Amino acid sequence: MYKTIVKAAHIFPGQGAQHPGMGKELYDQYPLAKQLFAQADACLGFPLSEIMFTGSDEELTQTKVTQPAVFLHAYIAHRCLAKEQPDMVAGHSLGELTALAIAGSLDFEEGLRLVSRRAQAMQRVCELQPSGMVAVLNFNDQVTEQVCASITDDVVVPANYNSPKQLVISGTQTGLEKAMEKLAEKGARRLLPLNVGGAFHSPLMQSAQEELAAAIRECHFTAPHCPVYQNVSAAPSIDPESIQENLIVQLTHPVRWMQSVRQMVADGAGRFVEFGPGATLQGLVKRINSEVEICAS
Repeated sequence: MYKTIVKAAHIFPGQGAQHPGMGKELYDQYPLAKQLFAQADACLGFPLSEIMFTGSDEELTQTKVTQPAVFLHAYIAHRCLAKEQPDMVAGHSLGELTALAIAGSLDFEEGLRLVSRRAQAMQRVCELQPSGMVAVLNFNDQVTEQVCASITDDVVVPANYNSPKQLVISGTQTGLEKAMEKLAEKGARRLLPLNVGGAFHSPLMQSAQEELAAAIRECHFTAPHCPVYQNVSAAPSIDPESIQENLIVQLTHPVRWMQSVRQMVADGAGRFVEFGPGATLQGLVKRINSEVEICAS
C-alpha cells in the first residue's frame, strides 16, 4: 500500500495577534532567540524587545510597534520551534512578510526593516483621517460586497476574507457607519468594530502603498525554498518579481485568506502549523476546513 504524503503548511499571523509579554518565554528558553532579539533591536535602532516583554497593551497596539513585534515573534518562534521544513507557507497581511523571510525569499534584517517602513507608512496614513475596520460575522459575503459597492460617496470596501461567515470591511468612519446601517437593515446581526489603527487593505492606503513600493523595490528578493501563497492572488508564488508586485498591491487590496487556505488544501496541505503570538489563524483554518490537522508551534 502507498502511504499518503501529508504536506505541511506553516502560517504566520498579522496585526492584532500581539499581547504584552510576547516573546519573553522564547527569550528565556532559547539562546538563538536571545541572539535574534538583540539583532533586531540593533537593526531597528530602538529596544523593540523591551516593549514586547514589558510594554503595555496600548504601547503594543501602535502600528509602528505592532508590525515589527509580530513579525519578530513569529520569525523567532519558527526558528526555535519548527520541527520540520514547510512544504508551503502563507501569512495573513503583515504575516506574508514573515512567510517570505522563513521561506528564504527575504533576508531577516532586510525583512524586519521593510516591516518597520511598512508600519510607519501605514501609521502616517492612519493619523491623517479617521478610519477603521469592522468584522461582519455570520452573514452573506455577497450581500456585504453589494452593500459596500452601493456606497459611492464614501470609502468602504471588503478587506479580509478570513473564513466562511467572516468578512472584514475597511473604510472611513463615516463609510463604515453607512455600511453598518445598511447591513443591519439587510439582516446582519453581528458587526464588530476592530481595534486597529485605520482602514488597512483599502484605497485609503494608497499613499502608504506608494511609499512602500519604493522600499520593496530596494530589497533583494530571491526564489523561496517553497511556494508562498500570497494574499492578493491566493495562489502559490515562487518568482521574486511576482512576489514583489503582489506585496506592493497588498496594501490596497483584500486579504484572501479563506481562498489561500482552500488552495493550499487543494495542493496537498494536510497539516497547518501556526507560528507567532495568539492562535487566530488556527481558528480561521478550522472554520475553513475542519478535516485538516491544525496545531500550534
